[in-house]
Amino acid sequence: MKKIDVVLGLQWGDEGKGKVVDVLTPDYQVIARFQGGPNAGHSLHFEGKKYVLHTIPSGIFRDGSINIIGNGVVIDPVILSDEIATLEADGVDVQSKLLIAKKAHLILPTHRIIDAASEASKGKTKIGSTLKGIGPTYMDKTGRNGLRVGDILSPAFEERYQRLKAKHLELLRQYDFQFDITDYEKEWLEGIENLKRFRFIEGEHVINGLLDEGKAILAEGAQGSMLDIDFGTYPFVTSSNTLCAGVCTGLGVAPSRIGNVYGIFKAYCTRVGSGPFPTELFDEDGEKMRRIGMEFGATTGRPRRCGWLDMVALRYSVMMNGVTALIMMKSDVLNDFEKLKVAVAYKVDGKETTEFPYEVNGEIVPVYKEFEGWNCNINGIRNYDQFPTRLKEYIEFIEKETGVPVKIVSVGPDREETIIR
Repeated sequence: MKKIDVVLGLQWGDEGKGKVVDVLTPDYQVIARFQGGPNAGHSLHFEGKKYVLHTIPSGIFRDGSINIIGNGVVIDPVILSDEIATLEADGVDVQSKLLIAKKAHLILPTHRIIDAASEASKGKTKIGSTLKGIGPTYMDKTGRNGLRVGDILSPAFEERYQRLKAKHLELLRQYDFQFDITDYEKEWLEGIENLKRFRFIEGEHVINGLLDEGKAILAEGAQGSMLDIDFGTYPFVTSSNTLCAGVCTGLGVAPSRIGNVYGIFKAYCTRVGSGPFPTELFDEDGEKMRRIGMEFGATTGRPRRCGWLDMVALRYSVMMNGVTALIMMKSDVLNDFEKLKVAVAYKVDGKETTEFPYEVNGEIVPVYKEFEGWNCNINGIRNYDQFPTRLKEYIEFIEKETGVPVKIVSVGPDREETIIR
């Protein structure tokens, strides 16, 4: 029986999933996004160009591929239309390759306003939202008020839209927040019209049918495991299940149909926005990582917080996702470090633990193991045997700690700079 493989981030997002999906896609006919919304930005670099995809699966550049936006995704018609226009202007035939699940929910202009008003009202307790309306859309989904892609085809669509908008405007009266949605709403309605060019599908039937036909499918995660609504660093998390379990609900496939799970992590850690980050660096080393790694958000441009690799969090992610192969990104960013550190445990209230705790707050002190850096340029290396001994030691330590093999190591941003072991 054909199974669906999964690729997802094991940290706080920004692990480099777009590049990996692009490297893996030649082996798959179908790429499907299963959760999240346009708060994710997957950067792809090839043929001298950089593309950032927010909603469209990263297989869109491959000829003959099928790209599915699953029911677990939330869609902003404006952002999706802009993304489609950019790709079409570059000659990508999006229309023949993109399918959209009817059960995916729509982000309304008023969802964005609620997001901004709610975040502004939190003052110091901000969660670091990307203000794209994701949270309010998922709230309407679970509150059973949402508008879905399939509703676009209903004669009652306009009426349903106005009803939900009125509900939102009523809700906004509790905030002291100035807004005007006129222009965005006009773009939004144009976006809705534009989406009608695409095939809306019964996602769960189509995906299971493709598996039955023996098609190779890759489910593409957005954000990272430590931002999962249930198991991430709550409340500084996203509004969807970013873990492997989200594939089942976000695409409509049974747990028994999950195959390989590729877990992506950086050779160090980063985080955008607020929230706990036990290994965060506030010194020269952190600044150096940010500068060399060009750690600025693909969606927001915000500088990312940087820190050493956190094995406590990584082992937790590996366990929760059932990872079968690890993929280490951005190894080259650590080229010039004399010494490297990896957190192998936490001290919580004076007690040492290797388990990820219920609450991650300022009281956590990481327990570090120190490594000698490889201190040389690895960008030009094209096979594992040529890796410096210290880099191999670093990789083998991670394998021993997680019990999972590191199958791919990235040594630079380009498609070519990817070493498959």
